Amino acid sequence: MTTTKTTRLLVAHLSDIDVRSSRTVQVQGNDIALFRLTDGSVYAIDNKCPHKGGVLSEGMVCGSHIHCPLHDMKINLRTGKAEEPDDGCVTTYDVEIDSASGGVYLNL
Repeated sequence: MTTTKTTRLLVAHLSDIDVRSSRTVQVQGNDIALFRLTDGSVYAIDNKCPHKGGVLSEGMVCGSHIHCPLHDMKINLRTGKAEEPDDGCVTTYDVEIDSASGGVYLNL
């Protein structure tokens, strides 16, 4: 049986990310976009659209989706999957928020 060790990495604080906005971080050579929704939740995905490579952190947040700024591809922030009629997906990352400190952690 193989076990995988999870690394918990502090990447931001809630106060660093405006509601319905984003912040980007570099983690292990990957450009990751953090999005804060109106309900206070934070999602993390690769910052590159699977269609034409648009910078997703520059897109518009609508509900739990991000719209690519290049061609308006709609990507679900929870699953990383593009909404029909488009297809494709981006990598999502597990996010934890420390309620006491407001720290935003990625579990890698």
